[in-house]
Amino acid sequence: MKIYQIQRPLVSTHRISGLEHRHLQVVSDGSSTAVAVDAVGCKPGDWVICVGSSAAREAAGSKEYPSDLTIVGIIDHWPPADDTTEGQ
Repeated sequence: MKIYQIQRPLVSTHRISGLEHRHLQVVSDGSSTAVAVDAVGCKPGDWVICVGSSAAREAAGSKEYPSDLTIVGIIDHWPPADDTTEGQ
């Protein structure tokens, strides 16, 4: 699992049938940006927990679902660690 912050929704009207009507979100971990399937209903600014690989497909609804990153939880309170306290 990884922690990301929601940047903004991603709208894609032309999709393969397997994507159905799932919401997509642009997420960032501070060093990279990715697109994740939103399985929980988040909004920009939320900190979230994401899973990848086969766990992402299953969390999105099916092992055949074409996702490699799925949001599985919204973090209620999580201040990002600054570089001086990391690992303590």
